[in-house]
Amino acid sequence: MKKRRLTSSKIQKIKDLRGHGQSLPEISKALNVSKTTVFRYIKDVKISPEFLTEWSIKRGGSRKRKLLKETKAFEEGKTLVGNLSNKEKLLFLSALYWAEGSKKDFGLSNTDPMLIKIFVTGLREMFGITDDQLRISIRLYEDLDKNKSLSFWSQVVNMPKEKFIGVNVLVGKKKGKLEHGMCRVRVLKGGDVLKKVKGINKAVVEAFVPIAQLDRASRS
Repeated sequence: MKKRRLTSSKIQKIKDLRGHGQSLPEISKALNVSKTTVFRYIKDVKISPEFLTEWSIKRGGSRKRKLLKETKAFEEGKTLVGNLSNKEKLLFLSALYWAEGSKKDFGLSNTDPMLIKIFVTGLREMFGITDDQLRISIRLYEDLDKNKSLSFWSQVVNMPKEKFIGVNVLVGKKKGKLEHGMCRVRVLKGGDVLKKVKGINKAVVEAFVPIAQLDRASRS
């Protein structure tokens, strides 16, 4: 089925509406024309000076709406979370390790500074881990600034960069990866902490899905 060509008068109407500061979605809806078609005819149309102010407001509208939604979501999140109890912090910390932690030793690697900060803070507050027990290292691509990255992660974990145990430099470019690389946090002789975390996670599993039910599922 061939697409119906727009009449010259409709094309002119599209351009006129654009010149009057109408947005692509507004024109598409007003004239019942696809956005792709509208874009084809408005991409070179200049907004008339008397409509530029209104047009600028519209252009910033989506960003403002996004910011408002993000702010609202954050405020709702703060209301929901409130003041976390030690129990809730332990559950969150254990879930974080469950999802991102190493399976060989008690450690975690990630590029997200807030995730690393929460993990290290949780280790200190919930398990009494001292800085002498922490082994911090970073992994970078060779085009990243080593000293800048060390300083960045030093602030994140609140530990002097001189105490970091190493920097692993990878061959290649970062190509869109976070500019500060990846941070690895490991607990020296963290076997006891690992057992506690695994115990918490096992208890969470039991709370969601009783062990008896899991056993039946494994046998079926």
